[in-house]
Amino acid sequence: MSTPGWNFAEIWERHADRFPDAVAQIQGDRSYTWSQFDRRADGVAATLLARGAQHQDKVAHYLYNCPEYLESMFGLYKAGLVPVNTNYRYTDDELSYLWHNADAVAVIFHGTFTTRCDGLRAQMPAIDTWIWVDDGTDECPEWAVPYETATASATMRTIPPWGRSPDDLYMLYTGGTTGMPKGVMWRQDDVIGSLDAASKQPLPTVPGWDALEQRVSKPGPRNLPAAPLMHGTGAFNAMWNLSLGGSVVTLQGRHFDAVELLHTIERDRVNSMSIVGDAFAKPLLRALDAEPGRWDISSLRVIVSSGVMWSSASKAGLLRHNERLIMIDSLGSSEAIGMANNTTTADGAGETAKFVLSGHTKVLTDDGREVVPGSGERGRVALRGRTPVGYYKDPEKSASTFVTFEGVRWSIPGDFAEVEADGTVKLLGRGSQCINTGGEKVYPEEVEEALKHHPTVADAAVVGLPDDRFGEAITALVEPHDGATIDEAELIAHVKLHLAAYKAPKRIFTIDTIGRAANGKLDYKRLKAEAISRL
Repeated sequence: MSTPGWNFAEIWERHADRFPDAVAQIQGDRSYTWSQFDRRADGVAATLLARGAQHQDKVAHYLYNCPEYLESMFGLYKAGLVPVNTNYRYTDDELSYLWHNADAVAVIFHGTFTTRCDGLRAQMPAIDTWIWVDDGTDECPEWAVPYETATASATMRTIPPWGRSPDDLYMLYTGGTTGMPKGVMWRQDDVIGSLDAASKQPLPTVPGWDALEQRVSKPGPRNLPAAPLMHGTGAFNAMWNLSLGGSVVTLQGRHFDAVELLHTIERDRVNSMSIVGDAFAKPLLRALDAEPGRWDISSLRVIVSSGVMWSSASKAGLLRHNERLIMIDSLGSSEAIGMANNTTTADGAGETAKFVLSGHTKVLTDDGREVVPGSGERGRVALRGRTPVGYYKDPEKSASTFVTFEGVRWSIPGDFAEVEADGTVKLLGRGSQCINTGGEKVYPEEVEEALKHHPTVADAAVVGLPDDRFGEAITALVEPHDGATIDEAELIAHVKLHLAAYKAPKRIFTIDTIGRAANGKLDYKRLKAEAISRL
């Protein structure tokens, strides 16, 4: 190893050796032991190495939540390759951009995406390996390797010629506030250290199996990532649960269904799950309230939400159905894990939007000063210590997000906040115009450009309006060309042709003029107020 530290593949292999018959993954009637999880991942690693993958080559996951997602991720870590998340809602243009930007050499995809992948292959000659995961839709094409063939290709542990390293990367693409997705590069050791930071018995900096085995003396808890594994919220929670020797339960449905989730919690005795705010919590609570007593959710102890804060009313409602719940709002991002948290239990509720900072988090002004508690001054939440290497192939964006003040490197994703007199932090939101809808980050200019390509649209502005379920709803104000009539449904369908459906406006209002300033900029505050008045 180039530097001391932890590596996911080696931790998970250790658990497989110690707990071979314990369950590692469950989905419906499919169940895999740690021994099977380990050996099948060896097959994925061996297949990619045999097809020429080199140290730290990038491999894209184009999958819904399923056992194959984490199993193949394990295989990539074994081979010293880099997993690249892919938003399965992306259009052809967005997929092409992402895989080109990531320099992907392979894609692991669900069968339902076969036609789309086939249409993109000619544009991507660098991708020479396509691994097809059977989901009962399209058949495996001749240009792809069946996933089950790959998993069966190894009979012993796969170790690449370059070995494993704590410096091996996990790469998480995020839309952020930059319009096009950026690949956040995390050293595996830093991900592990960040996820472990709040533990009462943290792992030592220099790896030692005795310390790991003392920490994990038996198979661990069961985690259900209700949030997609393609996002950090689901992936970080699932990876960490595996690092505790636990098991991961994935839903079979590809669209959120509160009834399926509750049934799965009861059937598989789930202990923890990750969600994205009220987009998940409110339907869950409605189902529980509609049929109280139908589901036994007493096994569920912890719910973690990241990406969107969820309301105190939702938390109080869930406590009525399980008073042992611990509900955590985690303030973090693809660029900063575990910046702060807000915890709610039956014994006490944290105020929405107020967080307790971790020991490595401060609120800093633009010139690097720490905001004084109770001063009323605003700053940005900043994390020091374990932070990403930077953005892949984007030194300019890296320099603006990962900033050094007085010799200390900080990750500053852009969350503005005030520090109360008691030291808690009141979150104010992103300083940019980034819209957070159901945990998905949407950049207004991208949607505005799509709208302006329609022949009836002269100009457009996009804002996020408060929404009971999604946190923010994408809303457009559109200035028509002279003599043109705006058709709301037609425009929404037009955007969906060019962008992922979640980026399309929920509502569109016609406006006489967008009213750009002389420098071409929009007054988003004024436009947002206008949109609210229209509602």
